[in-house]
Amino acid sequence: METESEENQKSDKTVSARKPDVAQVTKVASDKDFSSELNAPHWSVVSFETCLARGLTYDKAVKKMKRLAAKKIAGLCIVTDEVANRITNQNTL
Repeated sequence: METESEENQKSDKTVSARKPDVAQVTKVASDKDFSSELNAPHWSVVSFETCLARGLTYDKAVKKMKRLAAKKIAGLCIVTDEVANRITNQNTL
């Protein structure tokens, strides 16, 4: 005769065998979300002093940052437009 613990283990194994791999499903969904985030035009390039460009896709932001870096502009970083707005608003206070 099986104990209650053994029955629960068998039941858990049966249920998990029927369920899709949640981690795999989550990874696929998040990869799609991540890709669309990078292609959305909501990235900014900022320096130590100011926001230099807004409303870019991530690829365009990278290209813009490389052009600015070639001009020796210091403190370059890619952030979302939302963050760039916070930085800009904080500097004007």
